[in-house]
Amino acid sequence: VPGRWRCDGEPECPDGSDEAEETCSKQTCPPEKFDCGGSTNKCVSLSWRCDGEKDCENGADEEDCASDAKACPSGEFMCANRKCLATVFVCDGDDDCGDGSDELKCTSPLTCGPNHLRCNTSECVPLMWSCDGDPDCSDSSDEGPERCGGDGAPYLPNRRANCTAGEFRCANGECVRLTWKCDGDPDCKDKSDESDCPLLTCRPDEFQCGDGSCIHGTKQCNKVHDCPDHSDESGCVNATKCEGPLKFLCKNGECIDSSKVCDSVKDCKDRSDEPKKECGLNECMINNGGCSHVCMDRPIGFECQCPTGYRLLDKKTCGDIDECENPDACSQICINYKGDFKCECYEGYEMDPVTKTCKAEGKSPYLLFTNRHEIRRIDLVKRDYSQVVSTQKNAVALDLDVANNRVFWCDRFHRKIYSAFIHEASDPSQQVPLVESSLQTPVGLAVDWLQHNLYWTDSGDKSISVASVDGTKRRVLISTDLSEPRAIALDPHHGFMYWSDWGARAKIEKAGMNGVDRQVLVADNIEWPNGISLDVANRRLYWVDSKLHLISSVDLNGAHRRTHMSSAERLGHPYALAVFEDRIYWTDRDRAAVFMANRLSGEDIHALAENLNDPHDIVVFHQLRQPQGPDSCNLGSVANGGCEYLCLKAPQITEHSPKYTCACPDGQDLGPDMRGCVPGESAAPRDDMTATSSPPNEFTPGTEATGGTGGVSQADAIPRLTTAPSGSPEPLTPLSTLKPVSSQESKALGSHSTATTMVLSTTPAGDSSVSQHCKWAVDWKLCLFILPLFEDTKKCDVHSHRNEHFLLGENLTVAVLGVVIPIVPIVATVVFGLVCTAVYLVWRNWRRNSTKSMNFDNPVYRKTTGEGEEDEIHIGRTDAMGHHAHHHPYPQGVGMGVVAAGGGTCPQFIALPLGGSMPDPGTHWYTEQPMLSTAK
Repeated sequence: VPGRWRCDGEPECPDGSDEAEETCSKQTCPPEKFDCGGSTNKCVSLSWRCDGEKDCENGADEEDCASDAKACPSGEFMCANRKCLATVFVCDGDDDCGDGSDELKCTSPLTCGPNHLRCNTSECVPLMWSCDGDPDCSDSSDEGPERCGGDGAPYLPNRRANCTAGEFRCANGECVRLTWKCDGDPDCKDKSDESDCPLLTCRPDEFQCGDGSCIHGTKQCNKVHDCPDHSDESGCVNATKCEGPLKFLCKNGECIDSSKVCDSVKDCKDRSDEPKKECGLNECMINNGGCSHVCMDRPIGFECQCPTGYRLLDKKTCGDIDECENPDACSQICINYKGDFKCECYEGYEMDPVTKTCKAEGKSPYLLFTNRHEIRRIDLVKRDYSQVVSTQKNAVALDLDVANNRVFWCDRFHRKIYSAFIHEASDPSQQVPLVESSLQTPVGLAVDWLQHNLYWTDSGDKSISVASVDGTKRRVLISTDLSEPRAIALDPHHGFMYWSDWGARAKIEKAGMNGVDRQVLVADNIEWPNGISLDVANRRLYWVDSKLHLISSVDLNGAHRRTHMSSAERLGHPYALAVFEDRIYWTDRDRAAVFMANRLSGEDIHALAENLNDPHDIVVFHQLRQPQGPDSCNLGSVANGGCEYLCLKAPQITEHSPKYTCACPDGQDLGPDMRGCVPGESAAPRDDMTATSSPPNEFTPGTEATGGTGGVSQADAIPRLTTAPSGSPEPLTPLSTLKPVSSQESKALGSHSTATTMVLSTTPAGDSSVSQHCKWAVDWKLCLFILPLFEDTKKCDVHSHRNEHFLLGENLTVAVLGVVIPIVPIVATVVFGLVCTAVYLVWRNWRRNSTKSMNFDNPVYRKTTGEGEEDEIHIGRTDAMGHHAHHHPYPQGVGMGVVAAGGGTCPQFIALPLGGSMPDPGTHWYTEQPMLSTAK
């Protein structure tokens, strides 16, 4: 066995020698470990000493701890349950301790400062937040009509001016899916989607699902999920099983107690419990009954069994059980060996001797979560509860840069992204705005801690963007096929980003951190995916579904899906989650609290913070949450990978994948060196696009291209007119530059014209020195024929003056020529082809008549002599003679015709030299002798 398994408290050797006392008693713990002492001789991490959890089996790590070891740091308040609180939470009207002790000794009512407003609920909010359309008091008294006038309608972040046809407008202005109305599960914040709903009742022969819907009674417990909430298959117990040593199954299907077998009493109606030949016979005495391991004799027959760690492969042979097939077998690493298995931990983690789970080494982890007006912190070991960022309007998204001790967050009300050092974040002057413009509804945020970039989702303009960590450089990465993007998570070591979208087609997607290789990970059995989180150690992605009330996970390729928790009671409206060690942490907006549970079993649920304002995002702060690695953009001597603008991590799909790619701001594209930036192609015509025609009623003059996204300019989608390739092809005017003619100019076209008058600008974009235009009052498709006339000059100019306009309706000759001239080459080509065909047919007829041929289909041999020819015989079939219905087989090459020197195909014949004349250089010889057959 591996040496690291020696003296770990679990015997792996069959004789137990790896845990022998004479070996393990000599073990000494290194300085960074704590010696549990006693007979166990265990060593645990020194940071686990006096942390409130017994890690040694004998509890030695929690003994002799100072009486004040659990005392709160100076400046903090200790609750009756020994929880530590920041003094700002004391007597603030909220039960932050959980037992109410922080609000017990508040003798005088809470007084607010001069720049604060006192809510009717005794809360204090900044005066500047009053009457801003966003209620900050829990009772919305800061936005009441008595203070602000009007109807006092509350503002909600999800409020929209208009809901789509497939959405339901809640009473508070939110929009949710129309199919969610009256489904028994409130989705609006004010639960208005479940008001005024008809009472659902089922018929006596139907089963009522948990959401109130009805299915036929025969569909309950049929091993098929017919109810949307799967309630039809819950609590199903198969009472007809007749298994185990205490039961005996009669041959007719009856089930009796095994004690009634072979007792000389007929208990089975078919008397199968009393066979005379088998009662009293011990089959295990003969060759162990054929069992490979254990044979257990029964009153009738026998049963083969296996020792622990093995299972029956058939009815007699035992094989090793692969316990590692169970994903809950180990916390992190599972190693299977014959008869047993072993759990291990990744680097940086250590096995807890008591719980057998992997715990992180180093400093104790803590949580950060947003609570609308603030960002709070909870120490997961000491349970310290403090405030990190205060006086925020509506903080929603959150992420960290652990190595630099920085926190990043979005404020949805101000539409900005901020950053600050964690120890300075409480000071408003240290809160630096990074992104302040072009944000509509930022809802998700993630930090690339290796390449130092910032990614966020915006449900307002339905996009995913990236910026440098200082916010000075930014671009939109993805803006297509996004409906309601929400959370985003990064894996900078492998170059992938993941995000959730709870739109009409809810899904979780994956793409490279440079925007390429986009793919859908989860699209089935998903309704409202809100928060997502990566378990970096175990390479899995977790998400919460606020509609289905569950926490699920898949591996990073979308396979091996698991549901960890599923409960409408425990998961009211989960919004965000974080995963660390063996715990899942999540925020619940319905219950206004932060919870944790065991990620393997879904049990051991505890509330970490309750009575919150409006909790949203949540993250775990620990070094192992962001493993260090190389910065791909600064590996060599060239800074920023040589990129002029952004350097983005590329997805590591294969070992040959690039480490990074460069990106340019919106509206610009990469230059020829793929590092520098040049103006986007939307401003310049392209010569690689074919002419695109569309009906006039679908043609929109005057449209202009805007900067594209995802590294592709929208200029690619603009239809342009080009001509056939020539020696020096010149791009022509894009259709997007067609402009309507003014009313004064259209009068010059005459009263006979009724077509739409257009102007064709042939001036290249950005060229102000040329302003020639083409105007006409005939079908715009005619331009397809006229434009080639002006390909060399790229101007529709028949006048000598620079700014004069050429009116097509005034010169009928040019209009006719524009139609006739393109037809002339076509007619000439057709005539030339007909002449060539006629010449070839005359030559072929002359060639046939001047050859000597011998016909094998007819026993008549003809020889004709032509003057000036070599003597030769041409043996072949006469195509004109058709009185024989069958065909004769010819060798390959004969029946296919012979190619003459001129390149034409001659009739089917074989040329054989005759006499002593000189051989014909055009004679064709064959490697195989022709197989000639005659008619029978």
